[in-house]
Amino acid sequence: MSDTALDRMLDELYGRVGEKAPQPRLSATRRALELMGDPHRAYPIVHITGTNGKTSTSRIIESLLRAHGLRTGLFTSPDLGYLGQRIVVDGEPIDEASLLAAWAEVKPYLELTDTELAAADEPPLTFFEALTVLAYAVFADAPIDVGVIEVGMGGEWDSTNVADGQVAVFTPIDLDHTERLGRTVAEIARTKAGIIKPGRSVVTAAQQPEALAELERAAALSEADVTLEGRDFRVLSRTPAVGGQLVDVQGRAGRYEGLFVPLLGAHQAQNTAVAIAAVETFIGGGEQPITGDVLAEGLAGATSPGRLQVLGSGPLLVVDAAHNPHGVAAMSAALRESFPLGHVVAVLAVLADKDAAGIVRAAEGLVDEFVVTTAPSDRTTDPDELAATVVGVVGADRVVVEPDVEQALRRARELADEHEGAVGEPSGAGVVVFGSITLIAKAIQLVDEHGWP
Repeated sequence: MSDTALDRMLDELYGRVGEKAPQPRLSATRRALELMGDPHRAYPIVHITGTNGKTSTSRIIESLLRAHGLRTGLFTSPDLGYLGQRIVVDGEPIDEASLLAAWAEVKPYLELTDTELAAADEPPLTFFEALTVLAYAVFADAPIDVGVIEVGMGGEWDSTNVADGQVAVFTPIDLDHTERLGRTVAEIARTKAGIIKPGRSVVTAAQQPEALAELERAAALSEADVTLEGRDFRVLSRTPAVGGQLVDVQGRAGRYEGLFVPLLGAHQAQNTAVAIAAVETFIGGGEQPITGDVLAEGLAGATSPGRLQVLGSGPLLVVDAAHNPHGVAAMSAALRESFPLGHVVAVLAVLADKDAAGIVRAAEGLVDEFVVTTAPSDRTTDPDELAATVVGVVGADRVVVEPDVEQALRRARELADEHEGAVGEPSGAGVVVFGSITLIAKAIQLVDEHGWP
């Protein structure tokens, strides 16, 4: 298929109202799927929400389920440069030809739904609503044995929530998207708890008390059983290792020791434990241990692009999808543990609806210098405005402004090179790119095309 055909499809899809303005409704997505014969009801679903760790946990769950011999569908967001990365069948992102064919099948139903919505004086399907319909249809056509579905935003009114998840999984809940989800952790948790379905199962990471109270309340109302980290499963120990870490986990149904997890940081050990408990719940109702070979295979295949991903060396270049204070704190701890660097330069861009000052405060103890740039998004914060925020936290002598991302990477490398191999800094210097997923997607693209400049 030609790039022109793909470009036309992407223009049609991205021409819809974007993810910055989701519609708090399920009726439109439900109607489009109903016209298609409800493809989302053709397979069981593990549904994942939370504030941070959703994508990594989803990917670990999918890999573990696939290691059990199940044909899987994985829906995550956002992507890192290719839309098909969000729709994965049996471990492989949907290829261009299949994506175009699926779009051709789905498009008439989207247009019919748009017509009905217009007649009811409602906005047409948004980008994410249309993408959700597309993913559910692709998975039904595959066909898959189980879908692992990551919520786009929130939970209760997120378009993925038209499905009836057998297991609702919650990663840690914190403040993010406060203008949409609520100003407090409790309000956000209440919205996310909307994915809990009657008589189904809940698996949750350890939560702040106010978040846990909301999840337990929703579960009680739905007569859903709750499996909680720290009470029903836990990380017993973890040891950093080359290319990842060794983790011991007490699951719901078994104790698993010496697990090699090819992901960095304490937060990824937690994500692994949550994923194991979710798979134990889905496969055997929490009573069937995962066999050693299956567990080893599933974890070995677990990847999480854009999460502490190393793109280059000399100096070290790492990108991370952290884009809120909680995520940046986890990133900072993992970087300190995995890459004991003497000097760290950050390339930073932040979207306008994010807590920029909180993000900088969470990174202040790790980062020695900030190169402030522009995220490739219409929601990006003006770099001069962001720089003023950074200066307000760390001082002017640690901040450089470079609006162009490629030039920002070059400037960061120059700053890092000044400290590479410096006396008293045996581990040298490194560059970390974070603050916006669109920024790290651009960084990955630039390094793929031009190398580490």
